[in-house]
Order: sequence, then structure tokens, then C-alpha cells
Amino acid sequence: MTSKIIIYQIFTRLFGNTCLKRKYNGTLSENGCGKMNFFDDGVLQRIRNMGVSHVWYTGVIRHATTTDYSSYGIPRQHPGVVKGKAGSPYAICDYYDIDPDLAEDVPGRMREFEELLARTHKAGMKVIIDFVPNHVARQYRSIAKPEGVVDLGENDDVNMHFSASNNFYYCTGREFSPEFDSRGDEKESYKEFPAKATGNDHFDEHPGRNDWYETVKLNYGVDYCDAGGKSVHFSPVPDTWKKMTDILLFWASKGVDAFRCDMAEMVPHEFWSYATTAVKQHYPEILFIGEVYNPALYRVYVGAGFDYLYDKVGMYDSVRDIMCRPEASTAAMTAAWQSVDDIKSHMLYFLENHDEQRIASDFFAGDARKGLAPWLCLALMGSNPIMLYAGQEYGERGMDEEGFSGRDGRTTIFDYWTVDSLYHAFVDKGMLTNEERQLHSDYQAILRLASSEKAVTEGEFYDLMYVNKEIDNQIYTFIRKCDDEVLLVAANFRCDDVDCDVYIPAHAMDFLRIHPASYRSVNLLTGDSHTVTMEPNSNVRLHVPGYGGIVLKFNVKDKNMVNDDFELNEHHKDEFPPAHTAEHLLNQTMVRMFGCGRSDNAHIERKKSKMSFTLDHKPSRKEEKEIETRMNDLIAEDLPVIYEYVDIDNMPEGIGVDRLPENVSQKIRLVRIGDYDVCPCVGKHVRSTAQIGRFVMLGTNWDEQAHSFRVRFKIV
Repeated sequence: MTSKIIIYQIFTRLFGNTCLKRKYNGTLSENGCGKMNFFDDGVLQRIRNMGVSHVWYTGVIRHATTTDYSSYGIPRQHPGVVKGKAGSPYAICDYYDIDPDLAEDVPGRMREFEELLARTHKAGMKVIIDFVPNHVARQYRSIAKPEGVVDLGENDDVNMHFSASNNFYYCTGREFSPEFDSRGDEKESYKEFPAKATGNDHFDEHPGRNDWYETVKLNYGVDYCDAGGKSVHFSPVPDTWKKMTDILLFWASKGVDAFRCDMAEMVPHEFWSYATTAVKQHYPEILFIGEVYNPALYRVYVGAGFDYLYDKVGMYDSVRDIMCRPEASTAAMTAAWQSVDDIKSHMLYFLENHDEQRIASDFFAGDARKGLAPWLCLALMGSNPIMLYAGQEYGERGMDEEGFSGRDGRTTIFDYWTVDSLYHAFVDKGMLTNEERQLHSDYQAILRLASSEKAVTEGEFYDLMYVNKEIDNQIYTFIRKCDDEVLLVAANFRCDDVDCDVYIPAHAMDFLRIHPASYRSVNLLTGDSHTVTMEPNSNVRLHVPGYGGIVLKFNVKDKNMVNDDFELNEHHKDEFPPAHTAEHLLNQTMVRMFGCGRSDNAHIERKKSKMSFTLDHKPSRKEEKEIETRMNDLIAEDLPVIYEYVDIDNMPEGIGVDRLPENVSQKIRLVRIGDYDVCPCVGKHVRSTAQIGRFVMLGTNWDEQAHSFRVRFKIV
């Protein structure tokens, strides 16, 4: 099955910071900093369990900061041209170095990064880092460049405003003189002569406070101030092209799998054609993700070698408007994807990133739950990539006033800080609120569908909005289909539950090759079964929860197209879902610890439960304690619980059917708990293991004659 790219963006400096002091405008020693070593096997596996395929470690290359590392031979940066105490990760001061803030052992910072790469790959995920091609820090100087590499600007003719041989643009004969006090914490102002052009295409010596004054524009052979207008000088190949391509090759050789290219459209597309061709010649699987905001340039940059582009101006802006204005039409999403339909597979969908305001902030939607319906749509409506910003899945509000960043609904990229939601989730899980746990479970369920359902990763897409205008201020609905599997999806952008009729046009039935019939379906978000009658030019009645959705899956391969073959076994028990899910975990834990079979008999109740296993020896006290420890560790991992429906004649390898009843139905429901356990079951379960609670062993019994070991437990 083709995999769908699911990116988890991590602002590395903030993730895993264990300091709760959070002083306004605090220093590194006051507020602390997250470290690369925080991402151990356990943390990475938790991220992987969400369905994540790629981790974007934001801000790992050394950038300008006010923190003094001169004792390690690292040049000190003047605070007058650093934004915030920690500095912007997009003011790079050494393209060949790792940010010392992120290292436990500063001299060994590159080794720690290489170990992080290896751990991430071991966890089954690929690594993305930033490539910042348009600008560098004011005081750029590489101390880590490979032998023989000439530094940026080292051979520039500073007496020329523009030269195709230069790496920078110069304000010849003029000193850097910004429209603000550039002393910072120093007695003396920052000195630069001649002044260099500023990163946001400000070509004089007087950048303002709202300019990217901490950066210097790189010269790719474009003279922006030519007397006859902008002119290009690409032959011979500009020196900057070669230097920047070498930097890409350096990181690719380390094992980096993809580059997120900052402000890619501010660099000429001709360079990108040159660089992506050179890099992919040596590393054909490497990916380039471009930050391009001008839709008129999308196809140009895709043609220049970009695999994916931010869909900001189209899809993000449309979805945000729908979330914030009740009268806005969900059909705007249709217009957004249609405008780039020919390159839709190259568009990267997201609801949050480090530049945008948090969904739950007062400046955006004000409620994290409002992000679930649009996330369901973005995750399932295409095979193209989606991106989640760390903390989004826990409802991070971004309403702190950290320092330079200010209270603006964004999580700071300039300050040393600790993010509440990430601290709760990855440092002290006991602080997670019920709302944070539930939101994470909802995000996880959607992500697992996006990564595992063939209809999503490979299938055809049919937008139903053009014939459902009466519900277009609340519902967005579409169909996905691959082979014989169909998903009917409806997402509710408003807070109230709604019962609605979704019209299915004859063209949809013909286009997707769905025969008229009643099908037995299952809602993949809840496990509930439904009957769906698919007839041309008729309605399907759906109940769609507020700030949520429904994903009905059915199969069209049966000859008579009726629901009999999909009828599941009757089930009359009313289990306590936390205890019943714990039963699955305990079964697999005993199998792994003792090499036994699953339980011989089990009585699972709300107050207390018991399960019996046939073992080759009586477990020791130490082994009994290990059972309880492993169970609670699994619960804390917050593994997702998902359902899969398979034909009994096509059961996955390793799943036995010997315990199924004689009158078992043709369709079998498999219950998967992360990558830990899978077995047939029709009972009720929690949606992720963190919802179980705490597993407490009440006692055990051993029958020496039968070699039967009974475990008594309860769920607290």
C-alpha cells in the first residue's frame, strides 16, 4: 500500500523543556531549553503511534542567540541584531553546525544530532530539517564548515552593491543604521560597514523594527536594483548556488530525508532546478518541501523540483474562514482544491505551524475542538501530505506572553519557554486534563485512518458539495474509494449535532463504480455499525456529531450487494470498555512474557476482573510485579485502539480463528491496539489506552496440577 506522508512539526527548543519557571524574556539559565536527547525511544514511539511518518525538527541548525557559548569556541552574537533571548531559528549563523542550546554536551552537538537521526529512523520515521536559503544572520561565520569550504561573503567585493560573484548585497560606503536602537543588552550599538541588504528585500541601510533586521539577504545572481529594473545573471553559475547546494548535500549525507525550504519563493526557481537536480542525483528519495505563498508560482516551483508546497493561501485560508465565520460556506474548500487540481498531490495541508496562530487561541477559533472537523477533511480528502504542529493535538492555546514574541496566539520561536500542553503530554502525564486526553485521542484516531486506510492513501476522491448546498454552512462531505472499499465522510464544522440528508448523484455512483444496494457499514471513528443505502440521485441520512464527523466504511465486492455478508456476530454483552481493553493488553503481555497462549477463561467486570493462563511455571513475585508495571507502561503510552474489518478467508498472518464461534460471520472485526496487539473482537473498547486508567493487581492464584495461573485485577 502506498503510504501517506504525515508530518509532525516539533519546535525542538521548546519540546521536552522541563523548566516551569517561565520568566518573561528569560535567559537560557532561567527558563531552560529542550534537548535532542529528550527524544528517546519511548517518546519517538509515542509519536510514531499517532501514525506519523516524518518528524520535522525545527531549528536544529545553529542560529543567532544572545546566549554566550564563546567558551566553546562559538562566536558570540551581538544582541542588538538578535530577536529575543533565544533568537530566531531562521537567522542562521553557521549552516554546517548544530544549535548548542539543544545539546547536553555542547562539543558533541553534531554527534547528538546524528544519534537523534538514528533513533528517529529506528522508530520508523523519517527526518525533515529546515533549509533557510534566502537569508542568514547578520554575523554569519561558519566554524564547522568542512575543510576547503570558503565561507559565505569571504571573497565578496564589498565595494559593489551587486555582483554575480558576491554572496551578499552591499550598501556601499554606508554604515548599518537601523530605525531602532541596535544596542540590545550592550553598551555599544551593533556595527556593520558597509551595511548589507536585509533579508526581506530591504536594500538600504535603514531597516525598521518590523523588517527582518537580524538577517542579511543572499545573492543568487538577481540584481533587484538594476537601473532598468530587476535583472538576472545566472551564467556562469553564481557562487551562491554552488555554496548552498553543497550545504544541502552535506546534510543529505548525514541521513536527513527531507528539507523544508524557508521562503522558497524569495529565491529564484532557476536555482531550485539546479540544486534539486544535483541533490536528487545522489539521493533520489530525498524530498523538498517549499514555503511558497503565491499561487501563481506554484506550478513553477513544482516544475523546479519541489515535491510539496504549503497550501496556505488556498486551503488553509479557506478552512480558517469557515472555522471563524458561521455563515461561511464549507464549499470554499472545494474551490480551494479545484484551483490546484492538476498539482493537488503536491500540496501540503495544515491547520497550524510555527508561523500561524494556534486554533485554540483567542485570535483564531478560541476552542481546540473546532479543529477536529477540518482536520478530518484535510487528513482524509486526499493522498497528499498533512502536517501537525506539536501541541495542536492537545489543544495548545499559544496565549503566553513569553518575551519578544508577545501574546499573539502563536507559540514563540524567539524565546526560551515551556509549552503547557507539551509539558503535560511528554514530561508529566499526570497533569494532562481530560480535555487534552480526549482531543489527543480524536486526533490520533483520524491520523491512524489517514495512514492505514487504502481508500485514503491510494483511492479516488469525489466531492459531494456541489449537490449538497443546503448543508454547506455546516457540513463538508465526500467519498473516497479504492478497489472495493468505500469511505463516506461527513464533517461537522459547527457545535451542534446534525441529522442531515447527503445527496448522492448518479454521476458519483458511475464514476466510483458503486452498484445500487444497501450496504452494511461501520463508522471507523466509533466502531458503530450502520446500514447505508446507495441509490443514484437519492439521499443518505446521516447523524454527524458537532465539531466532529463520521467515516462510514463499506465494501462493494459482494455479488448481491446486500448487507447479509457484512453482518457481524451478535453481541449482547455490555462490557466496561476500560477493563475490556485492558483484557487485550494483558493477553498480549502474558504471551510476550511467558510464551503462553491467550487466556483460557476470563471474567471482565467493572469492579474487578480475573483471567486464567496456562503456564510452564509459577511466576515469581518479581514477574508478577513486572506484569503490573508493563500494563501501566502500555496504558501511559496512549496507544490508539482502531478497528479493521476483514473477510474470514483473508485473515492477516498470525491471527488465529480457532476460538471463533462456529456460526461466525463472514466479516470479522479486528481490534488493533497500536502495534502491540491485534485480535478478533466485537466488544466495546476505549479509543486509546490512556483512557483505561490504572491497572491494579489484586492477587494471583496458582494451580500446580493444571499449571493454571489466575490474575485478579481492577481498573482504577
